[in-house]
Amino acid sequence: MAGKSGNHGSNHRHPPDAEGFRPDGSFFDPDFNAYAIPITLGEWRVGRRQDDMVTTMLGSCIAACIHDPVAGVGGMNHFLLPGKPGDGDTGVAARYGAVAMDGLLAAVVEAGGWRERLEVKLFGGARLIDSGHDIGAENAAFALDYVTQAGVRLTGRDLGGTLGRRVMFFPATGRAYRRFLLPDMAGVEGEVRQWRRARRKSTT
Repeated sequence: MAGKSGNHGSNHRHPPDAEGFRPDGSFFDPDFNAYAIPITLGEWRVGRRQDDMVTTMLGSCIAACIHDPVAGVGGMNHFLLPGKPGDGDTGVAARYGAVAMDGLLAAVVEAGGWRERLEVKLFGGARLIDSGHDIGAENAAFALDYVTQAGVRLTGRDLGGTLGRRVMFFPATGRAYRRFLLPDMAGVEGEVRQWRRARRKSTT
């Protein structure tokens, strides 16, 4: 669902199914001792629980991790294209950076964050295909310009390169972690299968 903010502030979690997934698509990640909340392009999630971890996988796409260090609330988005939808575009609007960034900022403020205190970290923008059109670089340039124009303090960035990334973000604390996804890295295929199962669970 595009622009899904979700509510992960509840004190109670529904029990997992036989595969370990919960109705919202989250699952327990023992590596981080947290509940992983996966998002894909055109989505954003906001949370404030200490054991919430919003996570996504990126190629040329961008993820912005926004956090209010005083309110202890934050969220992450995932967008595919720079700018905003053009006239006649019938696709998912939130796949565009302007829509995804506006939506995430509004959702964090609605959840209790103050615009003046917000901090952001940016990830992604890789060049995975050797072609004349570097959409990853365009996405990165857009994200940096958006943050400057919005007046949000940039506290970290990991942009560009030629490898995909998995990003893990703790919205309550602002901590963010990045793992490169190497084409021949053992376990990546299994991680992708788990990701797809999580997506199916959260959309049924």
